[in-house]
Amino acid sequence: MEQREDRIETVVAEQAVIEEAPLAEPLPEIELELVPSVEPAVAEQPDLNDRQYYINRHLSNLEFNRRVLEQSLDESHPLMERLMFLLIFSSNLDEFFEIRVAELRHQVKFDRERSGADNMHPQEVLREIRGLCHELVARQYKILNDVIFPALIENNIYFLRRNEWDEHQREWIRGYFEDHILPVISPLGLDPSHPFPRLVNKSLNFIVQLEGKDAFGRDSGLAIIPAPRSLPRVIRLPAEVCPGDGDHFIFLSSIIHEFADQLFPGMEMLGCYQFRLTRNADLSFDQNEVEDLALTLRGELHSRRYGDAVRLEVAQKCPEPLVRFLLQQFKLSEDELYLVDGPVNLTRMMSMMGQVDRPELKFAPYSPGLPRRLRGGVNLFDTLQNGDVLLHHPFESFTPVLDLLRQAAADPHVLSIRQTLYRTGADSEIVTALVEAARKGKEVTAVIELRARFDEANNLALASRLQEAGALVVYGVVGYKTHAKMALIVRREEGRFRHYAHLGTGNYHSGNARIYTDYSLLTCDPEIGEDVQKMFQQLTGMGKILRLKRLLNAPFTLHKTLIEMIGNEARNAKAGKDARVIVKANGLTEPRLIKALYKASRAGVKIDLIVRGMCSLRPGVEGVSENIRVRSIVGRFLEHSRVYWFHNDGESKVYCSSADFMERNMLNRVETAYPLLTGKLASRVLKDMELYLHDNTLAWELNSDGSYSRVGRADGDEPLNAQLGLLSKFS
Repeated sequence: MEQREDRIETVVAEQAVIEEAPLAEPLPEIELELVPSVEPAVAEQPDLNDRQYYINRHLSNLEFNRRVLEQSLDESHPLMERLMFLLIFSSNLDEFFEIRVAELRHQVKFDRERSGADNMHPQEVLREIRGLCHELVARQYKILNDVIFPALIENNIYFLRRNEWDEHQREWIRGYFEDHILPVISPLGLDPSHPFPRLVNKSLNFIVQLEGKDAFGRDSGLAIIPAPRSLPRVIRLPAEVCPGDGDHFIFLSSIIHEFADQLFPGMEMLGCYQFRLTRNADLSFDQNEVEDLALTLRGELHSRRYGDAVRLEVAQKCPEPLVRFLLQQFKLSEDELYLVDGPVNLTRMMSMMGQVDRPELKFAPYSPGLPRRLRGGVNLFDTLQNGDVLLHHPFESFTPVLDLLRQAAADPHVLSIRQTLYRTGADSEIVTALVEAARKGKEVTAVIELRARFDEANNLALASRLQEAGALVVYGVVGYKTHAKMALIVRREEGRFRHYAHLGTGNYHSGNARIYTDYSLLTCDPEIGEDVQKMFQQLTGMGKILRLKRLLNAPFTLHKTLIEMIGNEARNAKAGKDARVIVKANGLTEPRLIKALYKASRAGVKIDLIVRGMCSLRPGVEGVSENIRVRSIVGRFLEHSRVYWFHNDGESKVYCSSADFMERNMLNRVETAYPLLTGKLASRVLKDMELYLHDNTLAWELNSDGSYSRVGRADGDEPLNAQLGLLSKFS
């Protein structure tokens, strides 16, 4: 499937000075450090396939979630944001069980065990995961109960337990139960005609222990109360029943627990305990057997709610016999049980964040910047004819991307718009612009990746909206997710066609552009435009691979070209030249790329890797990776941009990309990497990378044992927060 391509020509000829607006607070001067090559003295060539040089990807993922959880203890963050980090940890852990643990259990269950470069058997990985997860969950609830809740109380924000309700509050809560909960709740007594119910994934439920007979003479002793999913999990109490100032909240679980006995008249309730079940939520079907992907996906979405059980969370005070009963019902072992000291569904607490109007307890608002060339409602077609535009979100606004599509929809000279859509809501401004263009008679083609995990329903809805407007909708290539972020506008100008392109590292989602860091390139470079057109032709027409002049694309040229460019740095180092590689990505797990980096390190190449999440590469190993440093940035914004920078003997090559250094991105997805063709833009991105590499506030460094250590500051060092620095630079 891969085809050889001509050597990638040099894309950056010189490092130009960046012309930017003055900073609110000037950032410290950062110098590019280049180290002469020194090949380490090694007695013998190490076997780079040895498992000791690789960290298991799933365990590395948990270490990332540990770093997220630790943000809840960081007092440099506002209090409500610390709570949010703790809740994000819960959300991440839910998905980890739904997808990654479920995948490993599936391998073991069906004798399809696969081990990666670390050579860990899935059963061994599962044992390690369970140990780590029990430790992390216990720490999470300890932080919540001993740190976050007391700090909230100090700031007049209260989560009231049942024994803290006063008479007025209890009366209001009773009325809320009778008016809002009782009409929609359905208790389920257990007996031979009412077997244990099939409970929805991640739903809040209660197991109730009863004594006595019901109206029909039944005496099973047990019942299940599923909490309706339509009800909020956190309820704000009105000010009139709360003494003094502040914000007062109660959990839905507390209300149901308090009044559960009313659901079983004539019987005595001996106990009521909350629990939550996590199920396998991955969608799996044989794509080669599918005739209509959209139709099949609609059918599979329902099954996601009822996959195999993978985790059981139960209130810590639940009696052991009831816990064993639940484990038996779900066919889970004690290792898959998590006894928790608090609400079992912490993620649903996110709903209260918008109910607390306390700006001082949240991150300060900001206004994304705009490059000078784009200020004042410019015509973007005219602007791009005078040079490329690079945007760094969220520090710079996503609006120019939206404006380019809006202007294209309204411009009578625009003939067609083609765009990939991966995670984009049906009501987004992007889709609205495409709908408007289609209704005005322009040729609109949308390549929609339906299988964007947990966004499948949204993608089906936006596909329907575009089709109703007359747009051509295709679903990519069977077996390869379309993960590339690209748009192409064809415009007639003076009797000829000109291509305008947008290429990004992130999704076409304006909400994500406020919280994810990503790069966007707007260009009318003819060779890039021609490459993007060829990629769309391949996606929609299923033709043979076409040679690209500027772009690298997966699964064809990206992987092998990256290995070649890393190898080129190794050759330069061996020749006594300066050699350096910087890679910024969300994950780094692909074994052949890791081996290439190890070989380059052994040759003396200085390698800096900024990897937010999973990293299977083990730095700092003598004779293998002494020249490799790996750091992770965790802060207010989710680091999402992918950048590849190669020194290339002084003629730097810089690419931004939609692809991580992972097997799925390099070999099983449609991805793009686009070069920055001017020294000014390339130099700007390099300065951004150096800022991340000098961060001493948000940064963590990966140790050779797979653990992470927070980067400290030496005496006298000023704090450097890369994200705040970029905010002050552009806003």
